[in-house]
Amino acid sequence: MKTNYEIRYAAHPEDARHYDTARLRRDFLIETLFRNDEVQMVYSMYDRMVVGGAMPVNEALPLEAIDPLKAPHFTTRREVGIYNVGGKGKVVVRGCEGTEQVFELDFKEALYIGRGDHEVVFSSDDPAHPAKFYFNSTTAHAAYPCRKVTKQDAVVAHMGALETSNERSINKMLVNQVLPTCQLQMGMTELATGSVWNTMPAHTHSRRMEAYFYFELPQDQAVCHFMGEPQETRHIWMRGEQAVLSPEWSIHSAAATHNYTFIWGMGGENLDYGDQDFYDIKDLK
Repeated sequence: MKTNYEIRYAAHPEDARHYDTARLRRDFLIETLFRNDEVQMVYSMYDRMVVGGAMPVNEALPLEAIDPLKAPHFTTRREVGIYNVGGKGKVVVRGCEGTEQVFELDFKEALYIGRGDHEVVFSSDDPAHPAKFYFNSTTAHAAYPCRKVTKQDAVVAHMGALETSNERSINKMLVNQVLPTCQLQMGMTELATGSVWNTMPAHTHSRRMEAYFYFELPQDQAVCHFMGEPQETRHIWMRGEQAVLSPEWSIHSAAATHNYTFIWGMGGENLDYGDQDFYDIKDLK
């Protein structure tokens, strides 16, 4: 097995206005999250969020403490939210509430792991159909219980309409209405067939950053993610199973050539999902 990581630094919005396509992609796009028997991570300076993926095929993969954390375990000072976006798999958490817990995760099921000196190990049930564990992690000031969360546990908001190409179901899963967290919030938005737009009207939330992970997108299709200040928008073309970082000063929205699903994760000082500053569609530039 192998753990790979890189550090991404924060950008001032006045500087980001001048980035070309290559620079935007280098600073904000996370192109590769899943490789056989590897763990991939990006340590972001936006609220110290870690965005990563683990794909165990022939062996179990531990969630290792990378050097920037300066900690004995990845979770020593962190909480983690995990979604399985592949075949059936397991996450073993040793030390969670003083025991070893085995969490079985099927497609689109999630797991919250609270702060503590835990050993976390990923595995797949079937190497021919490996699990793909997508995770976000933020710093944590308190220890909360580990818990599996499914769509049946979610707070669901149905929004949009086919007439505006944005009919979607927002599954709020790892949020404070479902379970206690320190600052991490995660959910999964599923677009209806025929809908391609997410998060319209666009908004920002200066109290927290966000990461988007797009999946359930056919290989020959693409999603165009919009970012930037409302009056200085930019775009990044993305494929399925890629993620993008969204600074607190940036809008985050997308349209694709096919309907899709995306996982959103937020970190910052505010757990209020509705704390958003909206911008009228006609005012975007």
